[in-house]
Amino acid sequence: MKSALIVWGGWEGHEPQQGAELFASFLREHDYQVEVAADLAVLSDNAKLRALDLIVPIWTMGTITAEQEQSLLDAVQSGVGIAGWHGCMADSFRNNTAYQFMVGGQWVAHPGNIIDYSVNIVKHDDPIVAGLQDFQMHSEQYYMHVDPIIEVLATTTFDGSHAPWIAGTVMPVVWKKQWGEGRVFFSSLGHVVSDFNVPEALTIMQRGLLWASR
Repeated sequence: MKSALIVWGGWEGHEPQQGAELFASFLREHDYQVEVAADLAVLSDNAKLRALDLIVPIWTMGTITAEQEQSLLDAVQSGVGIAGWHGCMADSFRNNTAYQFMVGGQWVAHPGNIIDYSVNIVKHDDPIVAGLQDFQMHSEQYYMHVDPIIEVLATTTFDGSHAPWIAGTVMPVVWKKQWGEGRVFFSSLGHVVSDFNVPEALTIMQRGLLWASR
């Protein structure tokens, strides 16, 4: 049986507890032993983290200690997978650039706030998005600073309605990468848990969790 740690907290607007419950249930259905924690102190136990197959951080903003950050980075580098979504993983610990280096991107804006936008699948042969077609979201359209080494699976294009100077900008939405021996997966879909009512958004996140897992 595989093992996963879900740690949730931070800004409540992203509904971290509800997200933890949704994906803990999914992982348990796939025969994972899942621990759900609401305190970052759990990250300090590096031996415990290294024994896991998957870590799912659901924590917007907030602060992480140097010990907790290093323990998490070391665990992923050793081969533990990490996967997450939206601000719950890529708007976490804004002062911790090493954490952002591992994730592969950082939120900087969502022009227009809640809007309608398109998500475009760009790597149809990848198992995380295989069989999916382009789809629509009604949520925040994430503008991000991203690592050029990420492997982009889906994108969105800004039309400039809310920030004319970014019209035509193609932005990664779903990506994967390596951090040492560990797999890293991120999807910017899921501002609130109801966004996962969009079947494609839910499927992408579920497949990403399984892909990232050791």
